[in-house]
Amino acid sequence: MNHKKIIIYTDGGARGNPGPSGIGVVIYNENKELIEEHSDFLGIATNNQAEYKAVILALKKAQLLEAEELHFYLDSELVVKQLR
Repeated sequence: MNHKKIIIYTDGGARGNPGPSGIGVVIYNENKELIEEHSDFLGIATNNQAEYKAVILALKKAQLLEAEELHFYLDSELVVKQLR
């Protein structure tokens, strides 16, 4: 399934650092219709590990969707700076 443009929201977090952690990914098409959502418990990880795992999962899903244009929204300044 080809989606030319997709909008992706990701988040990862840990309770404690490291501590129990999880991720969330939500993907919309360009018409803002929900394509996919995913959440997962990671086990013990840092908040940064969780943030990166969320982005990596989103990129894998975007590849499966054959997306040509990605718009990412996330709250990790570290990850944003490194992706630029």
